[in-house]
Amino acid sequence: MLQDIGRRYVRIVNEVQVRTGTLWEGRFKSNLIDSETYLPTCHRYIELNPVRAGMALAPAEYPWTSHSYYAHGRPNKLISEHPVYLNLSATPEDRRDRFLSLFKKPFEERELTILRTAINRGWALGSDAFLDHMEAVSGRSVRPARRGRPPKEKRDSAEDENPQTEMLL
Repeated sequence: MLQDIGRRYVRIVNEVQVRTGTLWEGRFKSNLIDSETYLPTCHRYIELNPVRAGMALAPAEYPWTSHSYYAHGRPNKLISEHPVYLNLSATPEDRRDRFLSLFKKPFEERELTILRTAINRGWALGSDAFLDHMEAVSGRSVRPARRGRPPKEKRDSAEDENPQTEMLL
């Protein structure tokens, strides 16, 4: 039923907006992030997406972001301020200034690559302590696996700990 509704909705939107194609690309994605260190970076990345895509000259010009709220104080009942944003300063004016200062520095290509890779592969973003904690809580790896075989000393110790390893090799 939902698939049928989605198909009909896309047809109507495409007809009204004189366009073709899908409205949504791929599946929903979400990533764990260490709010203290990566939330401002992720926020900046999201707010600048319309600018990078050529849909707006500045983040505040794009109506579907929260930039106008955070940077210019325009009211928006849909927004709940995150504690990291609130901790930027004690006063709303100073918070807005500090938020705006995040956008003065352009993204380095390395930062974009790290963010995009983490997003596309479902990896968490954060310090090693944060990643260790998330792995302990979730019981699964949240970071990229190391490529190749483990170093020889680790393989030998792993074989001693697990008698089934011999059957697998």
